[in-house]
Amino acid sequence: MKLKCIVLDNSIIQQKIMEKMINNHPNLVLSGMCSSALEANNQITNNKIDLMFLDVDLQLLTGFDFLESLENPPQTILTSYNSDYAVKAFEYNISYYLLKPITSMSFNTAVEKVLKHSTILNQKMIEEEFVFVKSNLKKVKVVLRDIKWVKAIGDYIKIVTAKQNFIVHLTMKGFEKMLPEDKFLRIHKSYIVNLNSIEKFSYKDVEISGRLLPLSKSKKELLSDKLMFS
Repeated sequence: MKLKCIVLDNSIIQQKIMEKMINNHPNLVLSGMCSSALEANNQITNNKIDLMFLDVDLQLLTGFDFLESLENPPQTILTSYNSDYAVKAFEYNISYYLLKPITSMSFNTAVEKVLKHSTILNQKMIEEEFVFVKSNLKKVKVVLRDIKWVKAIGDYIKIVTAKQNFIVHLTMKGFEKMLPEDKFLRIHKSYIVNLNSIEKFSYKDVEISGRLLPLSKSKKELLSDKLMFS
């Protein structure tokens, strides 16, 4: 799992310290270094930010003021030289309170806590994701994590799941739009696969539950990229 993060800190020196620590961490991707609340707000508004390192002691407002201005703040690690704010931080559902000067050990401890929380949240989201499809004249709930692959059969599709299969009067293109792009990929004109179900793949096919499915040459690089960052 990789978390996309930003840093909001007035100090250029602190920004450089945080930038180095973030770039050295295998589970973090730096999206932006911000010196003002306006910059940070633009980052959060225009990008999917998973984690914010927020200095409490900003120039024109406090980190708490900035958090209150956000409708849906990302997970936040507060940073400060002052330990007195730690109790107040709990009122804002802060992921971790990181005291400066920040060491590699304290930084990694804070990030690990956030990663564990993110894993739990993602698991809950995966378990809750589903679609309804019409099969045998009935609306059937199909949990996305149960889908192994989808096959095109003329004007129909066959949805193969861990529990049972469904024949649905729907186009591949139409069903593809119902699936999250980060978890599914159309590897061939006739096949969509659940990336988490893939056991092996080569230049010409993908293996799921012992079954070989054809892989288009044009999709091999995209499949490699998605599996690397999933």
